[in-house]
Formats: sequence, C-alpha cells, structure tokens
Amino acid sequence: MPRSLEDFAVFSAPAVFVLLWASGFIGAKFGLPYAGPMTFLSLRMIAVVALLAVVILMTRPKWPDRTGLLHSAITGTLVHGLYLGGVFASIENGISAGLIALIVSLQPVLTSTIANRWLGEQVLPRQWLGLLLGLAGVYLIVRENIETGNIRPIAWVFATTALAGITIGTLYQKRFGGGIDWRPALCVQYATAGTLFIIAAFIFESRVVHWTPQFLFALLWLVLALSFGAVWLLYFMIRHSAATRVVSFMYLTPPVTALMAWLWFDERLELLGLGGMAICVTGVFLVNWRTSTASA
Repeated sequence: MPRSLEDFAVFSAPAVFVLLWASGFIGAKFGLPYAGPMTFLSLRMIAVVALLAVVILMTRPKWPDRTGLLHSAITGTLVHGLYLGGVFASIENGISAGLIALIVSLQPVLTSTIANRWLGEQVLPRQWLGLLLGLAGVYLIVRENIETGNIRPIAWVFATTALAGITIGTLYQKRFGGGIDWRPALCVQYATAGTLFIIAAFIFESRVVHWTPQFLFALLWLVLALSFGAVWLLYFMIRHSAATRVVSFMYLTPPVTALMAWLWFDERLELLGLGGMAICVTGVFLVNWRTSTASA
C-alpha cells in the first residue's frame, strides 16, 4: 500500500493512464460528427504543436541533430500519422470505439513477436499462445461485425493501418529515438503528422467544421488529456520505475473503452463479440505478463 502522496501517485498512475488512453477513442467518436477525421486531426495537431512551442520556449531543451530530427519525423509519421489517422478514419467508416480499441491493443503482441526477429528478444511459448488467442479473439469480433453489415469494408483497411503504424513506430522509436529529448521530439513528431493530416484534409475532405460545444470539448480533451496528460504520465511512470506496470495494465484498455462507449453511445457487443473480447484480452495479458516480469 502507498505510504505517502508520491507513493500513491506512482501506485495510481498506470490506472489513470489507461483511463486517459481509453478515453481517446471516445473523444474521437464524440467529435467526428462535427468535422472530417483528417480535419479534426489537423486542428488537434496544430493546437498540440502550438502548446509544445510554448513549453520549448520556456524550458529551452537541447534540439537533436539532423539525424535525430529525421528519426523523430519518421516516428511521427508512423505513431501519430498512420495510427491516429487509421483510428479516426475507421471510426468514421463504422467501426465502434470499443472494437478499434481492441484491434490496436494487439500492438504489444505484435511488437513482442517482431522484436524476436528485429531486436533479438526471446519470445516464450506463453507469448506465442497469447498471439494466437489474440488473433482468434479479433477474428470472432470481426466476424460478428461483418455479419451485421454495419461497417464499410474500407474501415478494416484503416484499422489495419493503425495497428501497423503503432507497432512499427514503437519499434522504430525504441531503436532510434531513445536518446532524444521528449519535448523537441514530440514537437517534430506532431508537426510531421499534422502536415500529413492537413494535406489529406485538402485532398479528401471539405474541411467544414461545426464549432459546437461538443466538438470543442472533444478537441480540448484530446489535446490536453491525451497529447499532454497521457504522455506526461508515461514519462512520470518511467522516472519512478512504474513503467513496467503500464504494460500489465494496458490489456484493460479495450474493456474500459467498451464500457465508456456503452455509457455514452450505447455501443453493444453480442455474445460472440464479448467472447472474442475475453479471448483477446487473455491473449494480450499473456504476452504483457511475461514482459512485465522480465522488465522488473
């Protein structure tokens, strides 16, 4: 049990992080009726870069060299560009907030699998079982949603793009971006992704925004709570040796998102989908359990 305020903060940070991360999928669905996905994300990136510029001017961190800037730009394209763009576009085309959260939650499984080849990290039989269970769970949920006919086929392409972007981007950041100060690194990453979103908005969307209170709330929440709050919590946990707990808690993101989506949007999963979610959560937990133990 925590014995001081700081101990309590370290103890509770992973759970708060998961709640914030899960709320990002809800915020996306909450704001998308009032703007196109690329337009929405363009506004989010502009606001985040502006706030980061203020932080950088006040703190004056050391900027990376040209190679570091390039690595940050590539990471931003993958982690923020493909991932966020894929998530928002898949929701726009009919995938529920709970389902896309579940699909991209396979990222730790795929990361561990690819790391076995690329980074030379050992993957245990328990993790291979987790991968198979995760894929089986997603298959059951995808099958249920295909049978209902409520999702456009292109949505699955966007969901796959999001999963590939966050998986490859995480590995790339781990290999090439670890020594770069987070403030200029995130500024470059968000600016790169924002440029891609702006280009996509001009090509594919009308760029009409309905500035309703709901849209403003969703935009501010995603900028402050996700792009700043969740990232700050992540660095806080790393500094206080609590980062290993993040991995074991991340498997809670899909059910937390599904609960939020049920409360706000009345999104429901039938028995087959609920069974698939349980199987997928079990699979992700098996992989994360081993990773947490090894890191500790």
